[in-house]
Amino acid sequence: MTDKLISLVVPVFNELEVIGEFHRRATAALRGLQGLGYEIIYVDDGSKDGSFETLSRFATADSAVRVVKFSRNFGHQVAITAGIDHARGDCIVVIDADLQDPPEVIAQLVEEWRAGSEVVYAVRGEREGEGPLKLLTAAAFYRLLSRIVKVEIPANVGDFRLMSRRAADHFRALREKDRFVRGLVSWLGFRQTGVEYHRDKRFAGVTKYPYSKMVRFALDGITSFSTVPLRLATWLGYLAALGAFLYLMSVFIQKLVGITVEGWATIMVAMLAMGAVQLICLGILGEYIGRIFTEIKARPMYIIDSVTEDGSTYSSAPGAAPAPPAGLTSSTPTVASSESRASSQQSVRD
Repeated sequence: MTDKLISLVVPVFNELEVIGEFHRRATAALRGLQGLGYEIIYVDDGSKDGSFETLSRFATADSAVRVVKFSRNFGHQVAITAGIDHARGDCIVVIDADLQDPPEVIAQLVEEWRAGSEVVYAVRGEREGEGPLKLLTAAAFYRLLSRIVKVEIPANVGDFRLMSRRAADHFRALREKDRFVRGLVSWLGFRQTGVEYHRDKRFAGVTKYPYSKMVRFALDGITSFSTVPLRLATWLGYLAALGAFLYLMSVFIQKLVGITVEGWATIMVAMLAMGAVQLICLGILGEYIGRIFTEIKARPMYIIDSVTEDGSTYSSAPGAAPAPPAGLTSSTPTVASSESRASSQQSVRD
């Protein structure tokens, strides 16, 4: 038996075409780690393509595999959180199943963790299969984020990272609903180190993050860590007031020099501009108020349909939750199975 355990958390949503190859490579990478036992926690985020059935077969054949099945799709960031909630390891690695992030890089993350880092994030170097528009928008987002957020969030970094047990426990205490995981992990502090790697193109299937979801994700990141958009609304108001004053002055000057312009075009343009500013300001306020509304409802972050491990599947009991981190409290407990906490490291392959 080994004295240390690594947990691999893998959110899965309709990845039937790639999950078999991912499991093969991830298992090989974990078995190659010296002095570490391992467990793999797949979180099925409401897949409808047969991914869950394949994952269940993995859990039946391998006692190191556990499958947490959501009652519906709750989103990628919530699936990551659920996996960390259920992880038992001394360190936890989060990785997507599409094989853009190679499981073989996990060994480098573990090496930095053993050297004393609490968080080791994977920095994307070369990025295969990503078009110029995707790279341009990603670069613009991180540049904007670095200017308006006080927390230092590394650029070219996704959710592929390792967290120590201590960092993961503190992360579990952060229960906000609109989640931006990479920002939350950066907010924790501790000693954080980056490891650069070559990002591959997707092995099979299609991306689960179209541009509409990317925009929403960017909004979550900005509004979760900055109030600058609210100040922007104020600045827009001052700018509109200044424009109105300058226009008023121009009217007086035109009157003095005898220039009169008939028609309503200028007035209509000014009214439309003012209306646009007001709507922008209301939209910004709405984004923040909507997040307040989501938080005060105090619904659980996710609901688990079932957990599969050791060849058996059991349902989640409503209201059950993972044990809270020692010395930490969570204002909104997650819903999980109490039986999963009672499971021993018997389900871990060494």
